[in-house]
Amino acid sequence: MKFGSRAYFLLLSTFLLFCSYALSQDQRIADELAVIYKEDTVQGLEKLDLLNDLSFNEINDFELALKYSEELISLSKLSNNSTYLSYGYFQKGNAKQYSGELEGALEAYFKCAEIAEKENFTPVLGTSYAAIADVYTISNNHKNAMLYYQRAIKTLRQTLRNKEDSVGLATTILNAGDALLTNKKYDSALVYFIESGQFFEQVDYAIGKAYNLGNIGIVYANTGDNELAEQHINHAIGILENFEDYYPVSVYLMTMADIYAEKGEHETAISYAKKSLTLAEQNGLREQIADANLKLSELYEILGDLVVSYGHYKKHITYRDSLLNIEKVQQLADQRTNFEVSQKQIEVELLETQKRNQLIVLGFIGLLLLASLWFYRIISKEKKKSEKLLLNILPKDTAKELKVSGKVKAQQYNSVSVLFTDFKGFTSYSENLSPEELVKTVDFYFSKFDAIIDKHNLEKIKTIGDAYMCVGGLHDSEIDHAQRMVTAAFEIAGFVEETKKDVAASDLTFDIRIGINSGPVVAGVVGTKKFAYDIWGDTVNVASRMESMSEPGRINISNSTFELIKADFNCDYRGEIEAKNRGKIKMYFVQGIKKVDLTVVG
Repeated sequence: MKFGSRAYFLLLSTFLLFCSYALSQDQRIADELAVIYKEDTVQGLEKLDLLNDLSFNEINDFELALKYSEELISLSKLSNNSTYLSYGYFQKGNAKQYSGELEGALEAYFKCAEIAEKENFTPVLGTSYAAIADVYTISNNHKNAMLYYQRAIKTLRQTLRNKEDSVGLATTILNAGDALLTNKKYDSALVYFIESGQFFEQVDYAIGKAYNLGNIGIVYANTGDNELAEQHINHAIGILENFEDYYPVSVYLMTMADIYAEKGEHETAISYAKKSLTLAEQNGLREQIADANLKLSELYEILGDLVVSYGHYKKHITYRDSLLNIEKVQQLADQRTNFEVSQKQIEVELLETQKRNQLIVLGFIGLLLLASLWFYRIISKEKKKSEKLLLNILPKDTAKELKVSGKVKAQQYNSVSVLFTDFKGFTSYSENLSPEELVKTVDFYFSKFDAIIDKHNLEKIKTIGDAYMCVGGLHDSEIDHAQRMVTAAFEIAGFVEETKKDVAASDLTFDIRIGINSGPVVAGVVGTKKFAYDIWGDTVNVASRMESMSEPGRINISNSTFELIKADFNCDYRGEIEAKNRGKIKMYFVQGIKKVDLTVVG
């Protein structure tokens, strides 16, 4: 059982070194201190300390926590107090991170580290490194995350003198283990959790033990021990609810939803997902709102309620796109797409610069008529560019409907073929590459895949990291889409195999798994600004299972696809194989096209 599709990163704030009166965030403390703050009776260092404690303990209202931290920064600058200035930037980073603004959080944490290094504040420096690593973990930048975790652990070990220091170090070790957990390195993660758990136990730090219990529960969930997973996670939730620390509770509830979905108890899974969604909505946790809606969409789809499923999926898209830094924090999710967008952005910026320069020149010479003609030509040219770009994103008929009516109605197709591909070993390979190199590698393969599917009149839907998804049978004749898809799959597999023999491309070679399924889907446009054409339905899910149950270099198809192509291709029956959340499914390996018998019988 794998729960790697959603990052179960649970940040436990490590800024414990600077709070002498307590060992954890506590909303009740924030509420009590808020009374003193409103009375406005303290000044000087007492006011700085009050703001630091307020911003640290305020966990129900992140906007309020941000307000306290910014006031702390402002007053620290006025009083030239570097210590509290570093605290202020750290607390600002916390508030930004909890509210989902990871770019702003990273900027604040780096500012804190800069001040700490300059002033030789070793504990602050170590904690800043840990927080930077936390953000990189959430951003799926595993290489940078582990780099800063090691720096943080090394620095914090030098400051290990009391209970607060032990908690800070233990928290950093816990979060490093969490990063390994997110990357499915379960054995390594468990080693980190065992060490952090020992520290938390020594100092009797309840909330730390809760996080440790929850994360160990997730390890058990991923390694198939649902009973132990449930015990640990429920214990963690009970502790965290007492502290009113709802962010991790929401995420752990989602883990429980996954556990019961894996058992096939979908109604119970829905109950947990709904609890997580309600909690996330009450506390403004946008990332968790998006995740919970996605999970509910998947669960209702399994139960056959496509209307409710689609409603949750639209909410998932809305909240996912509302995260201010979604393009930056998901760069590794689809580097190639981001690369193409960035190139387009450069063109747009250059064009805008040209416009401004041209306007200045025209203003000097007063050629208003020429300016009008120039603008007309630019507008016409850009209109053609935008139409071309739209056709690259959406099918022709869909693009036309969008331009005419401003929206696109979802449409059902009774018979299509869906293909998924995935590279074996790509995740571990990508950890050693820079973003630029990763883009180059993915683009090398996917550019060829694009050409192949265009050749066979198929439609690319999207890429997700190193996964590639396309469909046949939309917007054209439903006849022979399965045959065209299988033919394209053989060409894709052939290209990957030939690349392995190319010495010049030896550093870019992988094995590929391919899966195909045929059946009905619903297609439409999701999003309002960054819209994308997508398909959904059980057919898509089973196609994904075909890919995950395939083998390197093989094309694995379902029974429905086999029925469509059996007259044209030789296939080997694999039997009924257990697939996640789908039970036993008949599967076939496609061996090749059937040879035509040209023998003439006299």
